[in-house]
Amino acid sequence: MEKTNLSGLKRENFQATVQGKQTDLYTLTNASGAQVQITNYGGAIVAIMVPDRNGNYANVIQGYNDIQAYLNAPEPFLSTLIGRFGNRICKGKFILEEQEFQLAINNGPNSLHGGPTGVHARVWDAEQIDEQTLQLEYTCKDMEEGFPGDLAITVIYQWTDDNELIIEYEAHTNKTTVVNLTSHGFFSLAGIASPTPTIEDLECEINADFYLPIDETSIPYGCIHAVEGTPFDFRMPKPIGRDIDADDQQIKHGAGYDHCFVLNKSEVGELSFAARIYEPNSGRSMECYTTEPGVQVYTDNWATGFEGQCGATFPRRSAICFEAQHFPDSPNRSHFPSVVLHPGETYSQTTVYAFGVE
Repeated sequence: MEKTNLSGLKRENFQATVQGKQTDLYTLTNASGAQVQITNYGGAIVAIMVPDRNGNYANVIQGYNDIQAYLNAPEPFLSTLIGRFGNRICKGKFILEEQEFQLAINNGPNSLHGGPTGVHARVWDAEQIDEQTLQLEYTCKDMEEGFPGDLAITVIYQWTDDNELIIEYEAHTNKTTVVNLTSHGFFSLAGIASPTPTIEDLECEINADFYLPIDETSIPYGCIHAVEGTPFDFRMPKPIGRDIDADDQQIKHGAGYDHCFVLNKSEVGELSFAARIYEPNSGRSMECYTTEPGVQVYTDNWATGFEGQCGATFPRRSAICFEAQHFPDSPNRSHFPSVVLHPGETYSQTTVYAFGVE
């Protein structure tokens, strides 16, 4: 379906044969004309076109200009789907049903985001259900990236008339396995540009009384610490940049924020408020709601200034990520919420990114 294209991205630049499948760019348009564009390579969100307080549209998520850029990406997880295990697993090892599994090591001594050929680097089967809904499907094969079981995943993106991007996940396995899916959106509410502004002036609120401290390799110690009296206290809105370089060992371990926050929940699995950001210059805001117990907040501390869509450049700390998920290294932490999925069970989660303006 051809439509008015607010982002300037060219669909033909995303059409290629990769892994024996066709890649493409899909456009979701709501009643007000706001748009989301997604490629079935890695399920990457390439554009979210929403207005500022003056009605001017801009792309508020980072991505690449064409399929070749995704295949040769300096940041391979840029606004993609993540799995089969989001975040880190210590030394890439875990024991499940008395069997040890060894994963690829792709982040210091650890495994990150399902490995170098996780779902972010796979071509998904895509069906555009209607103007506002895209369904993606992919099956991770048994022992793909070292994980047991065929894991059949369905992800549905829905772009509502209220400028809410709803992401629904479902998965089934034929062998006991571990699952922790998420979306790794790199959000830039000021709008991508050359260069894209830093996120340090963003006002941020996170609905979490606790967070997970990490070691120097970004693996949780296993304890859960209160945010009170630390740079991780976002219970009341404050600028991201206020404490991002604080003289704090946890900030040093993450080179800024790269930590999992334990979300306040009244019951397990409820869809509830997780975080909110507000960009004062444009007036744009974004709220995150999720059924997941945690959200990894990453302030783009390792970016090197690479080029993205339509000539935009992405310097260090020009984006913020809210990766709704179970906790990192959960397969090795029995006291963390379980990430084990058995045959006959259904993995499901819902995360919502709601865009507004003030």
